Amino acid sequence: MGTRKVSVRIVGIAALAAVVAVVAPQGGVASARHLTKAATVQTRKISGLGTVLVNSRGLTLYMFAPDKQKRVTCKGQCAVIWPPLKLKAGQKPTAGGAARKALLGSDPNPSGGRVVTYNHWPLYTYISDSKPGQAKGQAIKLNGGYWYVLSPAGKVIKKKP
Repeated sequence: MGTRKVSVRIVGIAALAAVVAVVAPQGGVASARHLTKAATVQTRKISGLGTVLVNSRGLTLYMFAPDKQKRVTCKGQCAVIWPPLKLKAGQKPTAGGAARKALLGSDPNPSGGRVVTYNHWPLYTYISDSKPGQAKGQAIKLNGGYWYVLSPAGKVIKKKP
């Protein structure tokens, strides 16, 4: 009987470990949707805005006015709504389309790691943009400041789509 109890415990522990391994890396539906394999800044034409910066999945990238081209200020609940474009350890951002490699950089993320910058603006996606070509966060005031898209030249585009 002792062997059977040990076997049941081992199977139970293995099942629990498998569940934790599957669930733990996921940061929830919202953040999983905005994760990218590479920290690539590309461009896409969006109706009413022109050519703007997007991530490798085609989701629109935004700058946050309170960052003042200096540092990441969107953290905590703000970063849940506006996930930053993060760099993995040792990774460098890459440019695609009309994005300029010379304007890419990174800043420390208050929650750890680094965030991709463009013309010194930390870059973020918006949780309500669920597919490429959307810019629902453009020119809205939320989480303490205004959010805008950037042109490939690194200029802030303030017009509403």
